[in-house]
Amino acid sequence: MNGADALISTLVANEVTACFANPGTSEMQFVAALDGKPEMRPVLCLFEGVATGAADGYGRIADKPACTLLHLGPGYGNGVANLHNARRAYTPIVNVVGDHATYHRQYDAPLNSDIATLVKPNSLWVRSADSADAVAGLAAEAVAASYGPPGGPVSLILPADSAWLPASTEPVIAQKPTRPAPSSQAVDAAAKAIKAAKKPVVLLGGQACRADALAVAARLEAAGVTVYSDTFVPRQARGAGVFLPKKMQYFGEMALAELEGVDLMVFVGTAMPVAFFAYPDRPSVLVPEGCGTLTLAERSEDPVAGLAALADALGAPASGPSQPLALPEAPTGALNAYFAGASIARHMPENAIVCDDAVTSGTGVATGTATARPHEVLALTGGAIGIGLPLAVGAAVAAPDRKVISLNGDGAAMYTVQALWTMVRENLDITVVVFANHTYRILNVEMTRTGAGKAGPSAAKLLDLGDPKIDWVSMARGFGLSAVRCETAEAFDAAFAAAMTQKGPTFIEAAI
Repeated sequence: MNGADALISTLVANEVTACFANPGTSEMQFVAALDGKPEMRPVLCLFEGVATGAADGYGRIADKPACTLLHLGPGYGNGVANLHNARRAYTPIVNVVGDHATYHRQYDAPLNSDIATLVKPNSLWVRSADSADAVAGLAAEAVAASYGPPGGPVSLILPADSAWLPASTEPVIAQKPTRPAPSSQAVDAAAKAIKAAKKPVVLLGGQACRADALAVAARLEAAGVTVYSDTFVPRQARGAGVFLPKKMQYFGEMALAELEGVDLMVFVGTAMPVAFFAYPDRPSVLVPEGCGTLTLAERSEDPVAGLAALADALGAPASGPSQPLALPEAPTGALNAYFAGASIARHMPENAIVCDDAVTSGTGVATGTATARPHEVLALTGGAIGIGLPLAVGAAVAAPDRKVISLNGDGAAMYTVQALWTMVRENLDITVVVFANHTYRILNVEMTRTGAGKAGPSAAKLLDLGDPKIDWVSMARGFGLSAVRCETAEAFDAAFAAAMTQKGPTFIEAAI
């Protein structure tokens, strides 16, 4: 056994059985060791941002980490944007970052870099395995650290000689942490404050938006407490039979207008809401003036236990509201995001997973699917677009028996378009929808909101994607997918219905 064998054996022993990889020379020992552990599924990604985004999608659905295999500092750097998203989603991921052999670092070879510094901002835990015998123990530490709670990416740096030298250690089993229940003092304080408030709200985030937590939160709604969710949630249950809280508005002034008169905000699995960006003469904190705040359950705590204890303390009913099953009629006419959402709602099977990176088109789909068959949505948590395609790859690997739907703006999809190749190679059951409006529409909106003014000829060149127009169907077919372009609601409805009856990857360009 060498260090690479010890690493993979320890990962597998701790139920880390998926590896999203873009390896290089420094990682060849790890690659070779995969043949000795068939329990580890290797998934090749043609860009590191796909590998890290896929590990995020896998972790959100599997509730356990995948590992990534990245080539030195530049390889990690290529994956940073989606690791930023994963950190904001508190997704457990074990990054294995190859490094030069320990004795080779001193020569400052072309790929040499300060990997520990590069990985630190998006890693809860960072170690370098500078001997083969240290690898197994550090791998177990990495797995445990990735769980948190609340969890997130960690980085184990693996020098090449630590991978190829003999290792005498056996696999090490990690001690997985558990989420404690909120304190009775926190529950009592929240209950007392809610009873005294005239217009209280509870804001949910993270684990508090899972199905079991939402069912308990519905009791608070039934007791007269308005329940909100964060704008972007890592994993949220939606659809028929599920309680749907109000969503915190994206634009700050709209959020504050909706919250006018609220005098208490209680946080469960989240923290104080703030505007996505700063704007001239507009507030950053999205809490009404004079509104009190307190935390019932920290992100690291068990939200179900906290919500249940609060509901009991308030004497709330045993159950609360949930969404009915109400499927839209077939839309007709020129295609738009709302019509696409209606068709997705009509044909999406029960237990589907929706990976949402649709940007400005996302509202239309969310509106249509609110009363669809029960499903889950994985959202863009960190604001770094380009996660929709790789997130779907990871979700499909984690849940091969569930239909995965990847919703993408055309600008966002171009960040990680290489994911289409991995979908075909792995024969993943994913339907990709790209909303093609040939512009960064959200930036056109934001340019006005920031006071920068209307885009002139030069500025417009940085916002427009239509010169030349991207031929999405040809691109998707080039990666091996069956693909179609839809310009009408009728065509999209038929294409999406057909995709839902097929296994394997399919592609729809929604021309809006």
